[in-house]
Amino acid sequence: MKFIVDEQLPVKLALWLIRQGYDAFHVSVLASGERVADEDICKISMNEQRVVITKDSDFWDTYLIKQQPYKLLYITVGNISNKNLKTLFEENFPILLELLHLHQVVELNQVELKVHF
Repeated sequence: MKFIVDEQLPVKLALWLIRQGYDAFHVSVLASGERVADEDICKISMNEQRVVITKDSDFWDTYLIKQQPYKLLYITVGNISNKNLKTLFEENFPILLELLHLHQVVELNQVELKVHF
């Protein structure tokens, strides 16, 4: 499974995924001093079959309208420290992988995992 970590999430999340053996990168590697457009992230996701990991509700809306990106891990935790986010992600990662193999959109928050599509 391949991942793109969106800009509101820490670069360390992409690095953790890489250390786990996954093909992953943070969108900051695509930027040349400017913000990367969501539509460009969706194109990369579709072309390379990458899961977009984001807190940005715009990706949720785009999925509802266009069924893009390829797959979406929607993080709905609000304000959370990077340390707590990392712990939440690590604790749920095995089941997240299973759900993302079977479904298109999975939501993660402090209380539950939700499958939407």
